[in-house]
Amino acid sequence: MSDLMRQMTEQTTSRIERIAAMAAEGGLDTAIAMIAGSITDNGILQAFGTGHSQAFAMEIAGRAGGLIPTARIALSDVVVLGGQHRSVLAEAAALEREPTIVDDLWALTDPDPADVFLIASNSGVNGSIVGFALKAKENGHGVIAVTSLEHTARVTPKHPSGLRLSEIADVVIDNLAPYGDATLTLGGVEGGDGGGGDGGIGLGAVSSMTAAFIAQLLTIGAAERLAASGSTPPVYLSANIPGGDEHNHGLEDRYGDRLRRHA
Repeated sequence: MSDLMRQMTEQTTSRIERIAAMAAEGGLDTAIAMIAGSITDNGILQAFGTGHSQAFAMEIAGRAGGLIPTARIALSDVVVLGGQHRSVLAEAAALEREPTIVDDLWALTDPDPADVFLIASNSGVNGSIVGFALKAKENGHGVIAVTSLEHTARVTPKHPSGLRLSEIADVVIDNLAPYGDATLTLGGVEGGDGGGGDGGIGLGAVSSMTAAFIAQLLTIGAAERLAASGSTPPVYLSANIPGGDEHNHGLEDRYGDRLRRHA
């Protein structure tokens, strides 16, 4: 293992440990209560992220060991579910910055009043993310945000409101990613401009890993709270073990077509 690889391990584990310490001090309790309360009230968890923050939504929705009442929202829904031409997805980076996509995406979501929204964005400033969070709040839903507080403070919001995701959400969870996400610098590379500083190339992004850990802590905490209240947490088994499909489909049927999955 190279020195940079060892540094990456340290950068990742140190952040995981800080998030765990925050959780131990009750820093996730409000979010966990919102999630458990939504499920108790027959709501579902609406998870949304763009770019690499889709990894957070995938960790929340539709995976083994995860909660059944979940839906994963994606910008591609406007094509897959909304019938728009696939050309709208040609420039994904531009689309995630575009606030006008929000109305179409929201119409496809059709949330129940009890639903809670979990929205992840490392920068927390793109138009689709901010606009969608505003739409959720305007419609009376709780919003939990996972974002980099260091990064979002240093960039300009791209939504006409001038707001950041962290300024809209009911609960804000810091993913502890640094500005630019990369934690390491590969020096001695001619023309390096990848955000590593000192002309080096930035490597070792951590936001997806810390966000996945946060998603698992929220899932575990909500399941524990539901169990403590006397109900059996609706949790997925792996579809690749005997009886997994039968178990999962039986629980999914309670929610009809409200659960959204992607191939």
